[in-house]
Amino acid sequence: MKAIVVLCVLVAAVAARPEETETYNPQYDSFNAQELAENIRLLKNYGKCFLDQGPCTSEGNDFKKAIPDALKTSCARCTPKQKELIRTVVKAFQTKLPDVWDALVKKNDPELKYKAEFDKFLQGSD
Repeated sequence: MKAIVVLCVLVAAVAARPEETETYNPQYDSFNAQELAENIRLLKNYGKCFLDQGPCTSEGNDFKKAIPDALKTSCARCTPKQKELIRTVVKAFQTKLPDVWDALVKKNDPELKYKAEFDKFLQGSD
């Protein structure tokens, strides 16, 4: 009986795994990235969250979980709205808090494997 329960749990876990082509949860598609980009204090707080140097809001935690995958895939699972939001926030980090941006890059892409492709994504308009 235990084996059947374990098997059912494993099947459910595999079935629940997101497919590579599936987009991220659209829950935060209405997130006001422009407000974040214009508020240096808020931007710093999100940076500290992403760098594990400070507390995170629930949104910050969710964003932090998606950062490595979004970086590695140049946001392949992002909806068009999510791509727009990410470009807005990243450009704010790059221009207003370049030291935080550099630390985020070092944390999530220490060998700069994904830098060229992610930079192309940032310049894109899709």
